[in-house]
Amino acid sequence: MNLLFAWRYFWSKKSTNAINIIAWISIAAIAVGSAALIIILSVFNGFEGLVKSLYVDFYADMRIVPAKGKTFLLNREQVAGIRATSGITTLGFIAEEKALLVNGELQTIVYIKGVDEQFTQLNKIAAHIKRGRFETGTTEAPTLVLGVGIENAIAADVTKKGYPLTLYMPNRQAARFGSADGLNAFNALAAGTFMVQQDFDNKYAFTNLAFLKYMLNMGPDEYSALELKINGDPDQIKTALQKQLGNDYTVETRYEQNRSLYAVMQMEKWVIYGILSLILIVAAFNMVGALTMLVLEKQKDIAILKALGANDQNIERIFLSEGLLLATVGGGAGIVLAIIICWLQMKYKLIKLGGDTFIIDYYPVQMMPTDFALVACTIMIIALLAAWIPSRKAGRDQLSLKS
Repeated sequence: MNLLFAWRYFWSKKSTNAINIIAWISIAAIAVGSAALIIILSVFNGFEGLVKSLYVDFYADMRIVPAKGKTFLLNREQVAGIRATSGITTLGFIAEEKALLVNGELQTIVYIKGVDEQFTQLNKIAAHIKRGRFETGTTEAPTLVLGVGIENAIAADVTKKGYPLTLYMPNRQAARFGSADGLNAFNALAAGTFMVQQDFDNKYAFTNLAFLKYMLNMGPDEYSALELKINGDPDQIKTALQKQLGNDYTVETRYEQNRSLYAVMQMEKWVIYGILSLILIVAAFNMVGALTMLVLEKQKDIAILKALGANDQNIERIFLSEGLLLATVGGGAGIVLAIIICWLQMKYKLIKLGGDTFIIDYYPVQMMPTDFALVACTIMIIALLAAWIPSRKAGRDQLSLKS
């Protein structure tokens, strides 16, 4: 019954056109605000999904690192126990250290990562090779796979053979780092170049595990990390491995390897949601004005309803329903508009990104049901709060049928 009254008030002709105008302005404002909120959140989802996919291509499903220091020891029994753990399909041994990479007069600091033959099964780095191939060589003849940022920094050219790069690494057996034997040096050819995203492209270079362990004077069972490919619940596998290995080792899921990244992205999303919700709050002021004028317009109707036995709560519910009706019409229109715009962007890539340095040239969009539910709930809550003041006034006013 309350909704029926609200529907009739919504469509009925008012004695003052300003009431209709303000009502439709509030509907339009809610529609624009809800559409903007969904579109921006969907674009953010698109970028978030893209960034996460790039990190998935680079990082392994799970990683075991030392709890303290840079390296740890893993004997055969421990490795066998890890292999036997349910849900683990592939193991890759890693040695990693900072190094100075020199090409003539040009030089740059890199994170050199020694990997075994299982490495390309742990991630999709091989799919991001832009020039050359993913080949790390042997202990006697090492080759390097460089990020494009590193390649540019030292003007390396993987297509030209016979021009080796010089790799300088700390000598762990030297008495002092600053002494004459404080660094180990070795020449290596560049075999390929990868491009994933800037954080990786400007930082990492890959070579073979045996060569890097030789350069770092590491023992046969000594490693910097053990990377794993899993097929199962990460939390359960992590718990089993941590219990098996003890406190000297730290087991990290892919999320934990990039904890700061995921935390920042979630925070950014909530900040965007909060800022854009201000549009809906501004729209609510229009709704307050429209409902207040409607209450003044319908004073005689309110008096009649009270004379017929309606109490204050009945009157309040009628105008609360009116506010929810305005919000539903505006929010519904905004959601439909957002769906159309997002679909057009996903299908035809209408809005392009500026510049040509990113891996895609258009704004990515990913619509998520949770965003639609969040926006709908936000609209209803704001509408209820906006409609409460005029509806309470309508219910509490003492009105008379006399002129």
